[in-house]
Amino acid sequence: MNGKELLKITGIPVFIASLCCLSPIVIVIFGFVSVEFATSLADTLYGSYKWYFRIAGLVSMIVAVVLYFRKSKNICTFNAVKRNVNVIINTVLIVFITGILGYILFLYVVVHYWGVWLHIWE
Repeated sequence: MNGKELLKITGIPVFIASLCCLSPIVIVIFGFVSVEFATSLADTLYGSYKWYFRIAGLVSMIVAVVLYFRKSKNICTFNAVKRNVNVIINTVLIVFITGILGYILFLYVVVHYWGVWLHIWE
């Protein structure tokens, strides 16, 4: 698995899991709401619903891994899974670790500093 495939598998799930804090930034940038409302929305989404977003990101990562094995590796049957169990385990571990690190980096560094720059949170 190269870096491009890894980014394809983990990019959208990390984005989905980060929507709790990214969505207030986006709606402020497009001018749909005030910064004060975006701050309130970010507090509500991150405070009460962050685990829903994280679970949605995890589910989308599982779907992405299944689609990757079905389309790219042609692993569609149980016999193919048995033959490639080591490849599957290693790939799932790499994707899971990369997804967690990507989520931490994107949410707690990139999105955080965008929010600070826009004065949504400080």
